[in-house]
Amino acid sequence: MSVEFALPDLGEGLADAEIVQWLVAEGDTVTLNQTLAEVETAKAIVELPSPHAGVISRLHAAAGDTVDVGAPLVTFDAAVEAASDAVPAEPAPVDSAPAEPTVGGEAAASVDADADTDADDEHEDAAPRPNLVGYGALARSGARPQRRPRRVREVAEVDTAVLDAAPHDAHVSAPVDDGPLERLRSTPPVRRHAKELGVELALVAAAGATGVITRADVDAFAARVGASAPAGPGPAVAPALAAASDRHVPVRGVRKRTAEAMVRSAFTAPHVTIFHTVDVTATTAFVASLRDDRALAGHRIGVMAVVAKAVCLALGATPSLNATWDESGEEIVEHTAVHLGIAAATDRGLVVPVVHDAGRLGLVALADAIGDLTRTARDGRTTPAGFAGGTFTISNVGVFGVEAGTPILTPGQSGILAVGAVQRRPWEWQGEVALRDVVTLSLSFDHRVVDGEQGARFLTDVGGVLTEPGRAMLLG
Repeated sequence: MSVEFALPDLGEGLADAEIVQWLVAEGDTVTLNQTLAEVETAKAIVELPSPHAGVISRLHAAAGDTVDVGAPLVTFDAAVEAASDAVPAEPAPVDSAPAEPTVGGEAAASVDADADTDADDEHEDAAPRPNLVGYGALARSGARPQRRPRRVREVAEVDTAVLDAAPHDAHVSAPVDDGPLERLRSTPPVRRHAKELGVELALVAAAGATGVITRADVDAFAARVGASAPAGPGPAVAPALAAASDRHVPVRGVRKRTAEAMVRSAFTAPHVTIFHTVDVTATTAFVASLRDDRALAGHRIGVMAVVAKAVCLALGATPSLNATWDESGEEIVEHTAVHLGIAAATDRGLVVPVVHDAGRLGLVALADAIGDLTRTARDGRTTPAGFAGGTFTISNVGVFGVEAGTPILTPGQSGILAVGAVQRRPWEWQGEVALRDVVTLSLSFDHRVVDGEQGARFLTDVGGVLTEPGRAMLLG
């Protein structure tokens, strides 16, 4: 008897995940909870432990493939050990963190996935059974929902001779209506690929015996239609085919969740952005003095750490910037703790790990926390809990040489601060013009929660700390 292991939800409310790399191969013998693969979700790279001990007979996806939650991932042969019965039908969340962490400066939108429920067990043992690491406790109920049969439809066979003879302006992409409840037999990556090429899957015949349409089937169909269509007036069969040199980048993972959150935030919260340019010469001198302090050897305290501390102090005086608009409850929730999101640019896109209880940390501890979180995020090792629960976000656009910006709010937050580049400029100082270090701060806020006066006061408070950091650090 073979046992299939389907991709679990991982407790993050996601619809799919990409296989980064397999750590096992077909024919390998694995133990319970041995890491099978690294998979990338919209939030992090996660190690996937084995739910069975036994021999792997088949890997259903290759590195780089996107797999739907609930789709077969690994097949184990009949020699799986009894401990394999420990796989729960519906894995519990990895942790108790909220299911909507911040990504790309925005919270990743939660996506519900319809996954088939496995029903391998027929009874429930009285004693506690071993469980897959990271997927929570087993359900105690002995009854499990039965697997629902998938509804599929037969792929319409298309006479290729008819297609080859079709005039150039013929509409060859008319779908075949086989019923509203039926689905073409293809995987999500193949459907995305077909959409990118402008190919209607209803016209594509599967070459394999399984009847599943593959990427190769779509490419072959696209090449055949593109080559056979005679030149002449009228629109192209598929505009995307004519632009073969264009590069099509799939929207998934961090980029997909960021896009969803951007749209949700921009069209939900009325944004207002205000700017404040500040003389930060005292801050740059203060940071330089800390670097030369032997007692602080091993700690990297930069301007961003001072800005973060200034934000925490200013939020205490203006709690409306550390708040959430609750639509359902018709109220504004002012958070007592400051959970500070720090935007970090990574190869996967822009992500925002969160320094929890940042307001309770001193400057050195805050600098260390920011450094640790950004390094972990760039390595793709931040856990879902590390992205969750942010109440205010800081984005350092100055690292790219940008002076200012109009940042978009993270859904669920009422404020975000963009910090521009520190630049040496002629500046009025003590009645004279002198070269000073200046920076522009850009604050976007939700005007449902924050009035203009409150936003201006907060921004000037942050600027005041940066103008005179030594005294502020002592008071904070």
